[in-house]
Amino acid sequence: MKKLFTTKNLVLMAMFSALATVLHIFDFPIPFIAPDFYKIDLSEIPVLIGSFIMGPAAGVIMEAVKILLKLLIKGTSTAYVGDLANFCIGCCLVIPASIIYQHKKSKKNAFAGMAVGTLVMAAMGVVLNYYIMIPFYVKAFGMPLDAIIGAGAKINPLISNKLTFVLISVAPFNIIKGVIDGFITALIYKRISILIKSIGNKK
Repeated sequence: MKKLFTTKNLVLMAMFSALATVLHIFDFPIPFIAPDFYKIDLSEIPVLIGSFIMGPAAGVIMEAVKILLKLLIKGTSTAYVGDLANFCIGCCLVIPASIIYQHKKSKKNAFAGMAVGTLVMAAMGVVLNYYIMIPFYVKAFGMPLDAIIGAGAKINPLISNKLTFVLISVAPFNIIKGVIDGFITALIYKRISILIKSIGNKK
């Protein structure tokens, strides 16, 4: 922990968290996969990069700071339940990816870590939506379950109930998010890590 909380790492965590917060605020839907109330953002990219450099514990801290900053700037529209889910799902991507990469820092392990993280994130997204998010929206906001399922059925007629909704709509949504995050991270990570090393910070 002492190695984690060095001055340089604290600066890096603050920088990556701030960038993640900005990317978290600017989200967008993927209408051909999930209804418009499911929105994707790219905030896990700086957190992934930071966790590759500093480890999974740093990734969890950056995820938490990202959520806290977002709440301070934009507030919540889901009584904090959506924010907690975002934190959990983000950690499901970042923690496995960084653990695998830290075991042996190589391009192969980076891709393997992000692939495993994407699958874990997709699975956790199914569980959170089925047991927490969808029931919460139905109860707290008076959004009929049939309306949610109907919105998914308009995109994919195979969706007929809550289970098929989370399996056919939510899971692919998170897989696409993981693929996008992983692809962009793979493109820019090496350049950023070299830049950080050049100013005296080790990977």
